[in-house]
Amino acid sequence: MADYYPPWGFYYKVEFGISKDVNDARFQSVSGLSVEYDYESFKEGGENRFEHKLPVRTKYADMVLKRGMLSDSSVIKWFLDAFRDRQFTPADINVVLMNEQGEPLRTWKIAHAIPKKWLVSDLNANESSVVIETMELTYRYFTVQ
Repeated sequence: MADYYPPWGFYYKVEFGISKDVNDARFQSVSGLSVEYDYESFKEGGENRFEHKLPVRTKYADMVLKRGMLSDSSVIKWFLDAFRDRQFTPADINVVLMNEQGEPLRTWKIAHAIPKKWLVSDLNANESSVVIETMELTYRYFTVQ
């Protein structure tokens, strides 16, 4: 029986339903794939040792994507449509973790994502660094496959 080794976290792609451009799938980092429950506390009359905590709803973190800036991108056009024209068109996104052969190991299917924030790194003539754009999205939920 072979020993199990967890997958590496650097071989992945981000597929946007609004773009077929291979460059729109490449990101330096992805964060915000987390979910937690909100709980309500209920106090029982006469019971002073503890409170009952019951799960109410799930809460998903905002997703943050970082990459080198692209001069032509359907994803950035989607962001600008939201910020410039207030056209919030929801998009579905797949974050696909892959193995060494490029086969999917796990897929996070993000539902109903919309732009929340767009940030371009500082431009500095004293540094020779790549311009990084950071995109923050809010979404309803994700499923894991």
